[in-house]
Amino acid sequence: MIGTLRGLLTAKQAPQIILECNGVGYQVETPMSTFLELPPIGQEVFLYTHLQVREDAQILYGFASNEEKALFRNLLRVGGVGAKIALSVLSAMSVSDFRRCVRLEDTAMLVKVPGIGRKTAERLIIEMRDRLDKAAVGDAIVAGTESAEPMHEAVDALAALGYKPVEVKRLLAHVETGGKSAEEIIRLALKRAVN
Repeated sequence: MIGTLRGLLTAKQAPQIILECNGVGYQVETPMSTFLELPPIGQEVFLYTHLQVREDAQILYGFASNEEKALFRNLLRVGGVGAKIALSVLSAMSVSDFRRCVRLEDTAMLVKVPGIGRKTAERLIIEMRDRLDKAAVGDAIVAGTESAEPMHEAVDALAALGYKPVEVKRLLAHVETGGKSAEEIIRLALKRAVN
């Protein structure tokens, strides 16, 4: 299995690139989030990779972060979601935005992704909820004492207080979060709840 690649970027035409490693050129498909971060041709690139082996092809997918690769692999486990849709999700939104959609059960945002209809969006939310919770616990262990993004902390805290995802979305919809700590965001959201 090919887990990572480091080499010279010799060609790029979205969504495919060619990465030359020790004289071998690997054709790699990337989400737009990764493609847009690539340096100019001739520069060195490091990618986390996933190799998909099918009867008719072997396709290598490359990602700028291990987080993107993990989400891609989790998406492939959802019924009715293939590599094309998984790449579309990663091209349309960041990993944190996808997590937020799942937590808030935001099907409206997911159906904007090419290839995802309402039923697929609902299936993604249902099937990914538990996987993302497990991943978040793993991320927290790896991160140690580093605090997560304040908005994520606020969403988790409001959910722990018993608010449903739809209520959390409503409470946070008009809260100005820029530069605020999780505690400040929660305080503002709770003020909205009592008004």
